[in-house]
Amino acid sequence: MDIDRPAITAAIRALTHGETDTVALMATVVCEIHYAHPYADWTGFYRVVAPELLKIGPYQGGHGCLVIPFSRGVCGAAAIACSSSTMSELVLPVWNGKGKLLGVLDLDSDTPAAFTKEDEAWLVPLLAEVFRDAI
Repeated sequence: MDIDRPAITAAIRALTHGETDTVALMATVVCEIHYAHPYADWTGFYRVVAPELLKIGPYQGGHGCLVIPFSRGVCGAAAIACSSSTMSELVLPVWNGKGKLLGVLDLDSDTPAAFTKEDEAWLVPLLAEVFRDAI
């Protein structure tokens, strides 16, 4: 099953144009990716809320971990899968244009090897663009 990256990118750009609120941006990005990616069972953001601490942000899917210290797991080091059914995960840091770490985007799937280098190559620059002016 293919993912239409150009269409999702266009939708995210249109929906987030001119928005600077980090949570609003996260909610929009999560919704678009979750419903478009055929293998995304949980899609969400963990926000940096204190030094060395991530807290759940906007997400789609079942409940996620509420708090993750940086010292714990993949999301904590770049978070951990909070579901025992998770077979694959993609976690990407999210920075604004001033170099402030806002959080991480976490995609989980119950399908092994669900996320590819193409997903990463597509999402990294899109996140940089969308969150460039985030506050």
